[in-house]
Amino acid sequence: MKLLDHLEEWLVTFLMGAATLIIFLAVVHRYLAGFAIPGLQDWLLGLNFSWAQELCIIMFVWMAKFGAAYGVRTGIHVGVDVLINRLSENTRFKFIVFGLLAGATFTGIVATLGAHFVWENGAHYAFLKLAAMPLDGIPEGPTTPDLEWPTWMVYSAIPLGSSLMSFRFLQVTWGFIRTGELPHHDHGHVDGIEEDAIPVDANPYEMGDNLHPHDVKHEQMGEPKVGSGDTANGEGDRK
Repeated sequence: MKLLDHLEEWLVTFLMGAATLIIFLAVVHRYLAGFAIPGLQDWLLGLNFSWAQELCIIMFVWMAKFGAAYGVRTGIHVGVDVLINRLSENTRFKFIVFGLLAGATFTGIVATLGAHFVWENGAHYAFLKLAAMPLDGIPEGPTTPDLEWPTWMVYSAIPLGSSLMSFRFLQVTWGFIRTGELPHHDHGHVDGIEEDAIPVDANPYEMGDNLHPHDVKHEQMGEPKVGSGDTANGEGDRK
């Protein structure tokens, strides 16, 4: 399961980073190609970036489908639960399980219909050709305008991403039944940034000496409070 989680995260990260890089290079190429610099302009105009937009659209579609599955697993998706939270514990439990199973059913149906569409849109032809089997009456399927890729490869994001999303709904349902907990994502937290733990009852603006506010961070580190009666030379304040 951990391997699947990592593959999901790596795929979304790669698609996001690669699409951003391709868009950046395409914009820079278009901008610099407008300057009449001998040699450089001719070289830039010889580069073909007409495929960049189409490829980025495809990458964003794949990123959205697999990112949606990642969102189910981590609890990123926004839900309106004002009414659900006001129900009794037993009723709330039933409604949450019903909602999760409904999500799994819906995404499972989308995955099934998407797989049938992809199969009829050219995947059938590709697999039979790969297996060296007869291709009588089976259409090859359309291709994309710029990259000229088979469209069934692009549309495969629908059955694959929806299948993974359905599995994530079932996974969250099973975890909720066993533990009673749902995945929760703190939208105010940024991964990779450590936050200092401040006591709940601490008031960083408290005027303990009626002159200066407390510096909570440095007080926790054992440093003397500013304005607490201790001067730099260790003697008390003189009136």
